[in-house]
Amino acid sequence: MVTLVRPETDERDALLAFLDAQRGAIRRAAHGLTEEEAASKPSASALSLSGLVKHVARCEHFWIVGTLMGRPLGWPAGTSWADEHRLLEGESLAGWLKAYEVIAAETEEIIRGLPDLEVDAALPDQPWFPPNSRRTARWILTHLIAEVARHAGHADIIRETLDGRTAFELIADIKAEAEAGIQS
Repeated sequence: MVTLVRPETDERDALLAFLDAQRGAIRRAAHGLTEEEAASKPSASALSLSGLVKHVARCEHFWIVGTLMGRPLGWPAGTSWADEHRLLEGESLAGWLKAYEVIAAETEEIIRGLPDLEVDAALPDQPWFPPNSRRTARWILTHLIAEVARHAGHADIIRETLDGRTAFELIADIKAEAEAGIQS
Protein backbone atom coordinates (compact mmCIF):
# COMPACT_ATOMS: atom_id res chain seq x y z
CA MET A 1 0.00 0.00 0.00
CA VAL A 2 1.51 3.30 -1.12
CA THR A 3 1.25 6.48 0.93
CA LEU A 4 1.51 9.64 -1.10
CA VAL A 5 1.12 13.27 -0.12
CA ARG A 6 -1.90 14.86 -1.76
CA PRO A 7 -1.31 16.96 -4.89
CA GLU A 8 -0.24 20.51 -4.11
CA THR A 9 -1.35 23.81 -5.64
CA ASP A 10 1.78 25.87 -4.90
CA GLU A 11 4.89 25.92 -2.71
CA ARG A 12 3.05 26.96 0.46
CA ASP A 13 0.44 24.25 -0.07
CA ALA A 14 3.17 21.66 -0.75
CA LEU A 15 5.01 22.47 2.48
CA LEU A 16 1.76 22.28 4.47
CA ALA A 17 0.83 18.99 2.76
CA PHE A 18 4.19 17.38 3.58
CA LEU A 19 4.00 18.62 7.18
CA ASP A 20 0.51 17.18 7.50
CA ALA A 21 1.67 13.84 6.10
CA GLN A 22 4.36 13.62 8.78
CA ARG A 23 1.83 14.56 11.48
CA GLY A 24 -0.32 11.73 10.17
CA ALA A 25 2.55 9.27 10.56
CA ILE A 26 2.96 10.30 14.21
CA ARG A 27 -0.79 9.97 14.90
CA ARG A 28 -0.95 6.64 13.05
CA ALA A 29 1.85 5.15 15.16
CA ALA A 30 -0.21 5.81 18.29
CA HIS A 31 -3.46 4.50 16.78
CA GLY A 32 -5.33 2.01 18.94
CA LEU A 33 -2.89 2.00 21.84
CA THR A 34 -3.84 2.27 25.49
CA GLU A 35 -2.36 5.07 27.59
CA GLU A 36 0.00 2.56 29.18
CA GLU A 37 1.18 1.16 25.85
CA ALA A 38 1.70 4.65 24.41
CA ALA A 39 3.69 5.71 27.49
CA SER A 40 5.93 2.64 27.45
CA LYS A 41 9.52 2.75 26.26
CA PRO A 42 10.02 -0.65 24.61
CA SER A 43 13.23 0.11 22.75
CA ALA A 44 16.72 1.23 23.73
CA SER A 45 15.48 4.81 23.33
CA ALA A 46 14.12 6.92 26.18
CA LEU A 47 11.21 7.90 23.92
CA SER A 48 7.58 6.80 24.11
CA LEU A 49 4.82 7.35 21.57
CA SER A 50 2.81 9.61 23.89
CA GLY A 51 5.96 11.59 24.66
CA LEU A 52 6.66 12.00 20.94
CA VAL A 53 3.13 13.25 20.30
CA LYS A 54 3.56 15.83 23.06
CA HIS A 55 7.00 16.85 21.81
CA VAL A 56 6.05 17.35 18.15
CA ALA A 57 2.90 19.27 19.12
CA ARG A 58 4.88 21.60 21.38
CA CYS A 59 7.66 21.86 18.80
CA GLU A 60 5.26 22.96 16.06
CA HIS A 61 3.63 25.47 18.39
CA PHE A 62 7.07 26.80 19.38
CA TRP A 63 8.23 27.32 15.78
CA ILE A 64 5.01 28.71 14.29
CA VAL A 65 3.39 30.64 17.12
CA GLY A 66 6.40 31.44 19.28
CA THR A 67 9.15 32.00 16.72
CA LEU A 68 7.45 32.95 13.45
CA MET A 69 4.61 34.98 14.99
CA GLY A 70 6.45 36.09 18.15
CA ARG A 71 3.47 35.31 20.37
CA PRO A 72 3.55 33.93 23.92
CA LEU A 73 3.45 30.13 23.98
CA GLY A 74 1.12 29.73 26.92
CA TRP A 75 3.27 27.31 28.89
CA PRO A 76 6.03 27.79 31.44
CA ALA A 77 9.54 28.28 30.14
CA GLY A 78 12.35 25.98 31.17
CA THR A 79 10.70 22.60 30.62
CA SER A 80 13.28 19.85 31.01
CA TRP A 81 14.09 17.48 28.15
CA ALA A 82 12.50 14.62 30.10
CA ASP A 83 9.28 16.55 30.77
CA GLU A 84 9.11 17.61 27.12
CA HIS A 85 9.13 13.95 26.06
CA ARG A 86 6.75 12.32 28.56
CA LEU A 87 3.26 12.89 29.83
CA LEU A 88 2.96 14.60 33.18
CA GLU A 89 0.24 14.29 35.81
CA GLY A 90 -3.12 15.14 34.23
CA GLU A 91 -1.90 14.75 30.63
CA SER A 92 -3.12 12.01 28.29
CA LEU A 93 -2.37 10.72 24.82
CA ALA A 94 -5.90 11.65 23.73
CA GLY A 95 -5.43 15.14 25.13
CA TRP A 96 -2.16 15.67 23.28
CA LEU A 97 -3.58 14.23 20.04
CA LYS A 98 -6.43 16.75 20.29
CA ALA A 99 -3.97 19.56 21.11
CA TYR A 100 -1.93 18.53 18.06
CA GLU A 101 -5.05 18.88 15.86
CA VAL A 102 -5.67 22.38 17.24
CA ILE A 103 -2.02 23.35 16.75
CA ALA A 104 -2.08 21.98 13.18
CA ALA A 105 -5.18 24.03 12.35
CA GLU A 106 -3.53 27.14 13.82
CA THR A 107 -0.39 26.50 11.77
CA GLU A 108 -2.47 26.14 8.62
CA GLU A 109 -4.31 29.40 9.33
CA ILE A 110 -1.12 31.31 10.12
CA ILE A 111 0.85 30.06 7.11
CA ARG A 112 -2.03 30.59 4.68
CA GLY A 113 -2.44 34.12 6.07
CA LEU A 114 1.15 35.18 5.45
CA PRO A 115 1.71 37.49 2.47
CA ASP A 116 4.47 35.11 1.30
CA LEU A 117 7.01 32.63 2.64
CA GLU A 118 9.73 35.30 2.78
CA VAL A 119 8.30 36.61 6.05
CA ASP A 120 11.13 36.24 8.51
CA ALA A 121 11.52 35.92 12.25
CA ALA A 122 14.32 36.12 14.76
CA LEU A 123 15.56 32.81 16.06
CA PRO A 124 15.44 32.45 19.83
CA ASP A 125 18.42 33.60 21.86
CA GLN A 126 19.80 30.12 22.55
CA PRO A 127 23.41 28.89 22.44
CA TRP A 128 22.69 26.49 19.56
CA PHE A 129 21.56 29.33 17.26
CA PRO A 130 23.97 31.92 15.86
CA PRO A 131 23.48 35.31 17.56
CA ASN A 132 20.98 37.68 15.92
CA SER A 133 19.84 35.03 13.39
CA ARG A 134 16.68 35.31 11.36
CA ARG A 135 14.91 32.68 9.25
CA THR A 136 12.05 32.81 6.76
CA ALA A 137 8.68 31.10 7.10
CA ARG A 138 9.87 28.78 4.32
CA TRP A 139 12.91 27.74 6.38
CA ILE A 140 10.79 27.29 9.52
CA LEU A 141 8.29 25.07 7.69
CA THR A 142 11.06 23.01 6.09
CA HIS A 143 12.80 22.62 9.45
CA LEU A 144 9.51 21.57 11.05
CA ILE A 145 8.90 18.95 8.35
CA ALA A 146 12.37 17.51 8.98
CA GLU A 147 11.84 17.51 12.77
CA VAL A 148 8.47 15.76 12.60
CA ALA A 149 9.68 13.29 9.95
CA ARG A 150 12.62 12.31 12.15
CA HIS A 151 10.26 11.64 15.03
CA ALA A 152 7.79 9.83 12.77
CA GLY A 153 10.59 7.35 12.10
CA HIS A 154 11.17 7.00 15.83
CA ALA A 155 7.43 6.46 16.29
CA ASP A 156 7.35 3.69 13.66
CA ILE A 157 10.20 1.86 15.39
CA ILE A 158 8.61 2.23 18.83
CA ARG A 159 5.25 0.98 17.56
CA GLU A 160 6.75 -2.00 15.78
CA THR A 161 8.75 -2.84 18.90
CA LEU A 162 5.59 -2.63 21.01
CA ASP A 163 3.35 -4.97 19.06
CA GLY A 164 4.91 -5.74 15.69
CA ARG A 165 2.46 -3.48 13.84
CA THR A 166 3.88 -1.60 10.84
CA ALA A 167 2.69 1.63 9.27
CA PHE A 168 1.06 -0.20 6.37
CA GLU A 169 -0.94 -2.46 8.71
CA LEU A 170 -2.07 0.58 10.68
CA ILE A 171 -3.05 2.41 7.48
CA ALA A 172 -5.18 -0.57 6.47
CA ASP A 173 -6.81 -0.71 9.92
CA ILE A 174 -7.59 3.01 9.93
CA LYS A 175 -9.02 2.80 6.41
CA ALA A 176 -11.19 -0.20 7.35
CA GLU A 177 -12.42 1.56 10.50
CA ALA A 178 -13.29 4.68 8.50
CA GLU A 179 -15.19 2.61 5.94
CA ALA A 180 -17.08 0.87 8.76
CA GLY A 181 -17.86 4.21 10.39
CA ILE A 182 -15.81 3.45 13.48
CA GLN A 183 -14.36 6.51 15.17
CA SER A 184 -11.03 6.07 16.89
